[in-house]
Amino acid sequence: MANDGPVEHGYPHLETVRAAITALYRRLSYDTVQTFATSVLPADVAFCDTDDLYLGAQRVAHELVRHYRLPDARLIVSFREMRHAANVELAAGPEYFVELNDRFRTHRRDIGAALAHEVMHVYLHRLDLSFPGVRDNEILTDTATTYLGAGWLLLDAYREDRASSQKLGYLTPEEFGYVLAKRALLFGEDPSVWFTSPQAYTAYVKGMELARRDEQQPPLTAAGWAGRRRYARDRRHAPSGPPQPGVRYSFTPDGGGRLRVSFPCPTCHQRIRVPVRGRVRARCALCRSVLECDT
Repeated sequence: MANDGPVEHGYPHLETVRAAITALYRRLSYDTVQTFATSVLPADVAFCDTDDLYLGAQRVAHELVRHYRLPDARLIVSFREMRHAANVELAAGPEYFVELNDRFRTHRRDIGAALAHEVMHVYLHRLDLSFPGVRDNEILTDTATTYLGAGWLLLDAYREDRASSQKLGYLTPEEFGYVLAKRALLFGEDPSVWFTSPQAYTAYVKGMELARRDEQQPPLTAAGWAGRRRYARDRRHAPSGPPQPGVRYSFTPDGGGRLRVSFPCPTCHQRIRVPVRGRVRARCALCRSVLECDT
């Protein structure tokens, strides 16, 4: 939790974020991901200053448990002084003890954001889905929270001006915006209407720009002129030419000596391998996206 401290920006964790999206599809399946088409709504996690602190926190936790479809999980929420925003004890269940930073006693509007991350820890724990190392596992948790419909709360908790700052989660604001944008493009949802933080909206716009660029990389037909020209040059020198920096496609010969190109699916980032033979329609086996390619 950045509390009046420096906020990291940019995309330092981008490859781990993309790997987390792929891992979600592999563990959950396309059909399960589709059941999260509706995000947590602001009214469902609203917290008024006149609400009882503990009853209100329990109500919001229950709503997030419902959203993640964990009907037999019960969260017991408490508050204490701590360095991090929150912590959850991942035991066998069905009861899980969540501790929130004392800061949230007076910043109640962000309790939903903190709980969204902690309840996702429970969800991933039950799925037995994790990444090695604390940092990468927390990035997985932030990414899953956002992609499955509750992470807009984490981005909306980001506020920064000359005098103060606050950010929850391990992703940068732009990385939260990127995952939100990937979700928005998948489900046709516009989370920006829920933002109360202008900085969150700016980060979402930047994330959307990057997410759209994923859909405009060669050999996809939506690639721009410069990308297509570079692709054609790389194809002429393949497969003997060295790997080119800044590109995500690669060429390899198949068993018959014919050339194939592999590239990441713009939706789930699973790598797809297709023959180099002009116009090709590819279907991602993981997320079922149909991709128009010019190989």
